Amino acid sequence: MSVFGVIQDVINENKFVFYMFFGFFIGFLLLRQYLYGTRYTGKARLDDKTVIITGASSGIGKEVAKNLAKRGAKVILACRNLEKTNKVVNEIKRQIRYAKIGVKHLDLASLRSIRQFAKDINQNEERLDILINNAGVFYCPDDLKTEDGFEMQFGVNHLGHFLLTNLLLDLLKKSAPSRVVTVSSNAHEKGRINFDDMNSEKNYKPRACYDQSKLANVLFSRELSKRLKGTGVTTYSLHPGVVRTNISKYLRQQHFFSGPIIDLFLVLPLFKDSEQGISTIIYCAVDESLEKESGNYYRECSETLPGKRALDDGVAKKLWELSEKMVGLT
Repeated sequence: MSVFGVIQDVINENKFVFYMFFGFFIGFLLLRQYLYGTRYTGKARLDDKTVIITGASSGIGKEVAKNLAKRGAKVILACRNLEKTNKVVNEIKRQIRYAKIGVKHLDLASLRSIRQFAKDINQNEERLDILINNAGVFYCPDDLKTEDGFEMQFGVNHLGHFLLTNLLLDLLKKSAPSRVVTVSSNAHEKGRINFDDMNSEKNYKPRACYDQSKLANVLFSRELSKRLKGTGVTTYSLHPGVVRTNISKYLRQQHFFSGPIIDLFLVLPLFKDSEQGISTIIYCAVDESLEKESGNYYRECSETLPGKRALDDGVAKKLWELSEKMVGLT
């Protein structure tokens, strides 16, 4: 009997198992394709443009920097770990010989550091065409605070970028048309802005704090677009997709044994890699079709309606005013 005949007999004797396995395999491929999503292929050039990217020492920030450097932009990596980021710069320069790319220190968990960074940029850069608020933290321990005492996720993901953007607005306006791109997450759909306990001191739940910070990102971008109407500066918030990055390092530290198992059976086979995860960021940063759009939310390179709470203009305005007070912005 041929090998094919043996296989046929095995299938006939175990039809239920075979069809179950086959169905699982097809379902796996469909889910993988859905999670991998759309790949942006636009060819827009950024010659003579300047871009700042926060959190570009690894993950999608690093890939965004590489992509924009290929398009001819001058790219500034705003990061906390200079040693690590300089290695990224050297790597990109080896791959792209003409790359105009540099590093400046920025710790989004420190209002002092943010002000120093913005002062440096305003004094030494002639223009700023694209600001990409990409850096983020996830699932931080309850005792981890920013230098100024804020809950870490809200402090870094929202307040840090809020202050940074505001301090760079004059340069963005001077360089108009320019863009502010803020990386949020579909986690914003479950978020609530807890005005009675912004630092989560009464009831700290890591995931709830993350969701709140991502909702704050969308509300910030929405309110910012209204305040910048007519200036030539446009704003965008987005969900990059489910991407394999090191943002979940605190979660892995707290669940040491489950981390490798999750990586092997879920993260590695299903999640986007960093290169795949940048498509919507690049789309919002460079696509010509968005020049007249502002304040909207994007997913898979398409405008998408955000969660209901992200559409509340009253909450957006209240959050903006409270954020001003929290960071000392007059």
